[in-house]
Amino acid sequence: MRARVEIHLKKGVADPEGENVLKALKLLGFTSVTGVRSIKVFEIDVAGTSASKARAAVEEMCRKLLANPVIHDYKIAIGKK
Repeated sequence: MRARVEIHLKKGVADPEGENVLKALKLLGFTSVTGVRSIKVFEIDVAGTSASKARAAVEEMCRKLLANPVIHDYKIAIGKK
């Protein structure tokens, strides 16, 4: 199974990377851009398990390492490789 995990900052948490990209885009002449938000994406291959077990394992990975629950939200999608 392959899990795709998207981790993004919660609403109200400052996103300095996104703000810097927005400033750079405006300096390059892209004046119609009004906002940029950064996210992290992980694709994780989980061998020898069902979709529900893979999701449970990836949820645990998010809680223990990939995301900080104070500032991050995340979305998990499970599919085949």
